[in-house]
Amino acid sequence: MTYQKITIPLDHGNRNMKTAEEVFTSGLVESDLKPVLGEYLQYNGKYYSLTGERIPYMRDKTLDDRFFILTLFGIGKELERRTQPQKDTIYQVELPVGLPPKHYGALFEKFGQYFVRPGVQRFTFNKREYLVQITKAAVFPQDYAAAMTIYPQIAAYNRVVTVDIGGFTLDYLLLREGRPDLSVCDSLEKGVITLYNRIISRVSSDFDMLLEDTDIDTIILGKNSDYSDSVIRLVKQMTKQYVDDFLGALRERGIDLKTGCIVFIGGGAKLLREYLENTDKIGKCVFVEDICANAKGYEILYQVQKKSGR
Repeated sequence: MTYQKITIPLDHGNRNMKTAEEVFTSGLVESDLKPVLGEYLQYNGKYYSLTGERIPYMRDKTLDDRFFILTLFGIGKELERRTQPQKDTIYQVELPVGLPPKHYGALFEKFGQYFVRPGVQRFTFNKREYLVQITKAAVFPQDYAAAMTIYPQIAAYNRVVTVDIGGFTLDYLLLREGRPDLSVCDSLEKGVITLYNRIISRVSSDFDMLLEDTDIDTIILGKNSDYSDSVIRLVKQMTKQYVDDFLGALRERGIDLKTGCIVFIGGGAKLLREYLENTDKIGKCVFVEDICANAKGYEILYQVQKKSGR
């Protein structure tokens, strides 16, 4: 038996799971039977397949094993991409992960322990068997991690506010001279899923039509769609109102959006970039386009931590 050490950062989002290179929906189905089509993971006598239906929002993702199984999917995808699987090799995985700043203090210890389980985890992914031992899980604040991927662009500012527009939550964090101030942070239940739900309900009521999240994305991004001008106009109006509302909510919490630099993070920020750039409520802003930025930032912070001997 041989051992191979490998570091695999993972971002456990409410909408998507992200490694440094892979993105997949935070949703899965369990079965006693082997799936006929698509990729699957076999673990502890059960079969798991990824699905486009995300897991309902969980503040504490350690309450059941679903996010652990999703973690094994992420590890499997990265091992498949990075290595040529060798029989009788145990991959000793170091796992940099993260939590929203608001929940970091209360949950970081529990979250780290959730992944580090006794013994070797044996699972099959895409018909290849893997032996994995998660030896360490290092937990960092989300958003701060993503900001570290663009540090040269924000290093000159004494005051930086990160705004992470995720699936269910909208998280903000103040950085003072490059360091996170966890006394000035919060996690608001104002992510883009709330926008989707409002739009879907309104369009169903007004037009007797059923929209999906991907249809709404298409309209917001100004791409060609099969919907009428009336539907498109309503979606855009509701999106603008959503942006105005959450910017107003930040201002009510004493967050000055016109001083220093605002760093917008997450798939929601990428989706809403045109609306955010065209508002007069924000001063200097920078967008982290890479939706895998948190995962990449976790690895940056983990390497810094290792070098410092902590």
